[in-house]
Amino acid sequence: MIRNTTRNQKLGWVMFVIYLAFLVYFMFFAESFGRDPELREYAYNLEPFKEIRRFYTYRELLGMQAFLLNVVGNVAAFMPCGFFLPIVSRRSRKGCNTFLLCFLLSLCIETTQLCFRVGSFDVDDLILNTCGGVLGYLAHCMVQRIRARRRRRCVR
Repeated sequence: MIRNTTRNQKLGWVMFVIYLAFLVYFMFFAESFGRDPELREYAYNLEPFKEIRRFYTYRELLGMQAFLLNVVGNVAAFMPCGFFLPIVSRRSRKGCNTFLLCFLLSLCIETTQLCFRVGSFDVDDLILNTCGGVLGYLAHCMVQRIRARRRRRCVR
């Protein structure tokens, strides 16, 4: 398997593994994100857009930083996933596969948070994380188009 990979794929794998390590740290161990082991209780939200609506409605009371951290942070956290998956896996070059893998990774993280009582299971996080993965995939597609145009210009 490793013999048939390109230099970019190998570099993509290294970057993807580093990204996953950071993701695991922030999702499960970072105390600055409310991952205090003393406060372990079940917390979950199964109603779509409930927390997003709550953060938006009370953004002045909670502060704009809390709103941005929750909404924009969840999207931004999964953009690298959508960007690197097509690099490391040929199957992920199809948008639907990247969408599905980003959703499944997010579901695994949210379920693990629920089982180990670290953070909370939130369907809104699934939605935002998956949107972030799709945006990362679209960014990857844009980069590939730019690279293809530059290659065509150099050949002429």
